[in-house]
Amino acid sequence: MTTPSFHVYGLATPLVRAGDDVTTHILAAAANSECRGFQAGDIVVVAESAVATAEGRIARLADIEPSAKALRLAEEYHMDPRHVEVVLRESDQVVGGIPGFLLCMKNGTLLPNAGIDASNAPPGSLVLLPADPDASAARIRAGIAERAGADVGVIVIDSRTHAMRLGCSGVAIGCSGIPSVLDERGKKDLFGRELEVTKRAVADCIASAAELVMGETDECVPAAVVRGIGLPVGDYAGVATIDASECLFMGVALHADPSLLVDGKGKP
Repeated sequence: MTTPSFHVYGLATPLVRAGDDVTTHILAAAANSECRGFQAGDIVVVAESAVATAEGRIARLADIEPSAKALRLAEEYHMDPRHVEVVLRESDQVVGGIPGFLLCMKNGTLLPNAGIDASNAPPGSLVLLPADPDASAARIRAGIAERAGADVGVIVIDSRTHAMRLGCSGVAIGCSGIPSVLDERGKKDLFGRELEVTKRAVADCIASAAELVMGETDECVPAAVVRGIGLPVGDYAGVATIDASECLFMGVALHADPSLLVDGKGKP
């Protein structure tokens, strides 16, 4: 049996600014990269900060007036009240926190500070998540198909922490052209037992692989091309999520305090 292999190519670009066409940056970077442009079946991975910045999803702290709730939470969790106010505006619900971070529900996902980041943001500003990461991925995919003639998959990614683990890894927040999850149920393990629950989060795995070449600091490598992984490229859209009641981590919290969520969605 041949062991599958794949390659990951970082795409270095100029600093992305509000109003830029991210696809133009990606096409130019790919032409000058070892990948030598795009091939059918490639998976293009793009950092959410670059996408959000180009889309103008930036909040200037000088323009933010903290609410009474923001002031209270800022004192409790030792944060800038203006930062807290932006988090509140971007969250469906705040379910808790630790010093420096609020744990939020947003679009069916549990994440710190509603995904808002002060790193890789202009001075005195915060970068929000893209308003619709799946739509952003679809636009980039369509642009590459039109201008490079290649049918690719596109993943918009973010860095996230995981329960009881130190450090960050990549996670897909937007996806177009490839399945974000592969269902392994019904296949056999090494001892012939049929898998009953296993589903592989392939988009998240690809996100983490790409982050190894993209970096987290001043690399200015906001995208990558993953080639040879063998995923089908076609009419796939969106990142698969589950209801909070089906999540192991949130399920424990819900069991302890059912008032946290209503019908799996964040309360206003």
